[in-house]
Amino acid sequence: MDNRERQLAGIRNGWWLVRAGPRALAAAVTLALTPAAVLAADAVPSSLYARILEVREQSRFVPDKALTQLLKLQAEAVDAPPATQAELLTQLTMANMRAGHSDAALAAADQLIAYGQSLRDNAIIAKGQMVKSFVLFDRADVKAAHQLSFDAEKTAANSSNLALRSQIAVAVGDTYAAQGNFPAALVKLQNGVDMARQVNDDPVILVGALNELVGLYTQMKDYDKASAALEELLTETEKLRSPGRMAAAKITEYGLAIDSGQPKRALRALLQSLDLERKLGAERMMGVTLVNLSDSYLKEHDYPRAAQYATESLRSTQLTNDKSVEATARVNLGQAYLGMGRVAEGKKQYEAGMARYEQENNKPDLQSALREYGEALERSGDLGGAVSAYHRERKLSNELFEKQRRQAVLELQEKYETEKKQRQIQLLSQENQVKGAEIDNRRLQQRVWWLLALVFALASVVVGLLYRKVRHANAQLEVKNLELKAQSTLDPLTSLYNRRHFQDFMRDSLHAGLPVLDKRTLHGDDIVGALFLLDVDHFKHINDRHGHAAGDAVLRMIAENLRVVLRETDMIVRWGGEEFLAFLPALPRHGVDEVARRILAGISSQVIRYQDQELSVNVSVGFSPFPLAPAGAPLPWERAVNLVDMALYLAKAHGRNRAYGLRGFHNFQHTSMEQIEQDLEGAWRAGFVDLSVVFGSEQEQRLAELNNVVPLKRAPEPAKTTPH
Repeated sequence: MDNRERQLAGIRNGWWLVRAGPRALAAAVTLALTPAAVLAADAVPSSLYARILEVREQSRFVPDKALTQLLKLQAEAVDAPPATQAELLTQLTMANMRAGHSDAALAAADQLIAYGQSLRDNAIIAKGQMVKSFVLFDRADVKAAHQLSFDAEKTAANSSNLALRSQIAVAVGDTYAAQGNFPAALVKLQNGVDMARQVNDDPVILVGALNELVGLYTQMKDYDKASAALEELLTETEKLRSPGRMAAAKITEYGLAIDSGQPKRALRALLQSLDLERKLGAERMMGVTLVNLSDSYLKEHDYPRAAQYATESLRSTQLTNDKSVEATARVNLGQAYLGMGRVAEGKKQYEAGMARYEQENNKPDLQSALREYGEALERSGDLGGAVSAYHRERKLSNELFEKQRRQAVLELQEKYETEKKQRQIQLLSQENQVKGAEIDNRRLQQRVWWLLALVFALASVVVGLLYRKVRHANAQLEVKNLELKAQSTLDPLTSLYNRRHFQDFMRDSLHAGLPVLDKRTLHGDDIVGALFLLDVDHFKHINDRHGHAAGDAVLRMIAENLRVVLRETDMIVRWGGEEFLAFLPALPRHGVDEVARRILAGISSQVIRYQDQELSVNVSVGFSPFPLAPAGAPLPWERAVNLVDMALYLAKAHGRNRAYGLRGFHNFQHTSMEQIEQDLEGAWRAGFVDLSVVFGSEQEQRLAELNNVVPLKRAPEPAKTTPH
């Protein structure tokens, strides 16, 4: 289940908030400011306070009607007790936000915080900080929203109000989950659930906390615990006899079902939720449920039904001004149109949806949408558009990888600095001990000369022990450094080298003048190096249909097969996602195509047994000799990899399960590397580059020759060479 699907399921953000961000916000909206959270300020609630609480539940599902009633109650609240005025401001904030009036919601939240500060009431201030964080999140100011949830926790730290502390604990837990810190998130959410079980006068708090705990377990792939928490959630929700709460619980059930590979259960939960929402007239909830339904039918390739539900979702989200759900509905509608052959309409809707992801800086969802966009365009026959979408996705993927790499470096640096400071503290402590021993020795020398020999003996023992301790500490440090080096070099899933190791290897090899740049390869000799870049065909379909564990098994199979097909001296790299790169430092020039053929045949011949099912996959490959030297000047290895990547995209665009190889360049004085990199296929057709194709099977080769689909030079039959 990808990021966009998880958001649609409501696992991270609840049914009314879809964009990426802290589940804390949605959780707090579900839980926030229930009667027990404010009754502590008024021993006996006024009739006005009771009427506000009656409107509160309506606000969750039909906010426009609730807002009208709350505005009528404002005049009566002028002289009301503090808890009543605070609750009115709280509900005005939430109703305005749910109705799409962001500025009015933010003003009400600020007024609530100012009111609490004027009374020096930390409970009211904390509530104000919480609801303001909801509004900031709705305005896509995620960083500020995160910070306010942490501020609310500090403000309410000493409060005796158990209900409020439970709500804030869940909110902070969801914020940690949004930041990827799952251990801290789990501690906070479990604490929030434990406290909610002790709030006997308001079961809504427990329902909201359990909802978020199910979502976190689902994110962590702990489906057994998620199912147990969901069972308790459904039981507690049933006790409330609230159609709106049950609809929200069914959305959570959908999220767990779709993530754990239960599509029928997921569809049933969605339809049950939609029926409840329509009876309530809960337009905002319906927008999300409808877009989830369209996504479910897209997976079944039922494009007319997917388009129907996406169109209904668009109408609903435009009524509620929910831009994030509208963006996802447009992406789904675009994919359905492309599947139905309505290419121009499909592209228009797809681009409109992705524009919103770009506005929100939601790069993970944008990357997923671009990949699906390219596949949909390819199926519809728009190969040029597909290649363009793949290039956009590749560029974004590289940006995300670079960001992750920088974060990893910073984390390693921070860990190194921490260990360094600890070692310095230990050394200072040892130095102080030695100095203390020396002072004692001087005193002993002055007082008792006859104990001098004994003191020196004791000092020697102490120094020896200290020396052994330091040596032992240094040995442990060396072991840890070796472990860290191994972790930073190998991919944990496949035990292949990772991308960073390959980059370091190429940089160091070029700097040291190692055989990577053997001059024989620049003058047409028979021995060359080679680069191979391969990508698993339709890998997303395996994850969608069989789950991520099956996808991991496929990646491990490919890694083992590459170890068999290639030599021990060849470098095999997990390049990222479902991509692998192989660098062969030396092989006969006429054997490059044969290696590509072995890779294709070796992987496609493997069968993986997974949960009583047999899976098989194909790969697409791009390759070239290395180094590439147009006009006699070798290209940097980065540009060579980029050209191989473009050859890989040609292999995908022309049918998959094949390899495209770049042999060399012609008439280079009439073109430039920049022009070739912009359009490799166009450069080949213009005669500037020489490409070869290796098919995954003889049947595909004969079919291509018969139909003249790929008029490229066929790879030569394998020569009798040393086994590779």
